[in-house]
Order: sequence, then structure tokens, then C-alpha cells
Amino acid sequence: MIKGVVVKELKKINDDRGWLMEMLRKDWPEFEEFGQAYMTSCKPGVAKAWHYHKHQTDFFVCVKGVAKVVLYDPREDSPTKGEVMEIFISTVSPKLIKIPEMVFHGFTSIGETDCRIVNVPTKMYNYADPDEERVAFDDKGVPYKWGCTRGG
Repeated sequence: MIKGVVVKELKKINDDRGWLMEMLRKDWPEFEEFGQAYMTSCKPGVAKAWHYHKHQTDFFVCVKGVAKVVLYDPREDSPTKGEVMEIFISTVSPKLIKIPEMVFHGFTSIGETDCRIVNVPTKMYNYADPDEERVAFDDKGVPYKWGCTRGG
């Protein structure tokens, strides 16, 4: 497990109308602060990778399809420097993933349909000065092969 990463099992509350699932609450120990919430999608065969943030924590939950989320720890001061984690998330196996600052991350859809991820980062996106650093999905400095034909 990469230092600072938290994977929390989420509980679906079922009834005869369907189900409800809490994704993030401010009374959970994982919570830090609220910046914004957004949803992103990814097509099969595409890796939305790699990127990282210097000043924000991300909180990922998959709300459609199945996503493979991959994390890589390049942090010099981390006891888990160089480690890679694969986490599979879906509405069938719902999880919250807390991704700390400076940890590279990306995801791809598993299966034949798009996946959708809701992210609740701790900071708002700053259009004038984005806190988002990108590295190519096939960068040789990251010890992971996506098995996808393209990245983004």
C-alpha cells in the first residue's frame, strides 16, 4: 500500500426502489476539505494517465462500469517510493480511493463500456494556474504498462 493512499469499502443501502451509496462524508477520517466535485469518463482501450497534484488530494469513486485505477509513488521522502498499486472499482465493488499529493495516478475502463469516476478533490480547479502535472501514459520513468493503445 502506497503511503497516504486509503482504499475504503463503501456500503450500498438497498431497498425495493434501488440503492443509495454514500461516497464521502466530512465526518469520515479520510475527509480533508472540499474543493469541488466532478465526474470524468474513460473509454475502453484508453489510459487517462499519468498526472499528479502538488497541493491537492483526490477522492475517486466509480459510478459506472469498471475502472482500473493505478497509482505510482515517485516521492523521494516516501517509504513506499517506487511502488505501484492497481485498484479495481465499480458499483458492484464500491470503494473510495484517497490519492495524496504527488502520487501519480490514472485509470482505464475495463470491459466494453466507458467507466465514470466521480472525483471530490480538496481544491478547486484553478484555470489560470492549474495544479496538475502530466506525464505520458507510456513514460519510461514509470514502471507500469497499461496495455492500452493510447493515453490521454
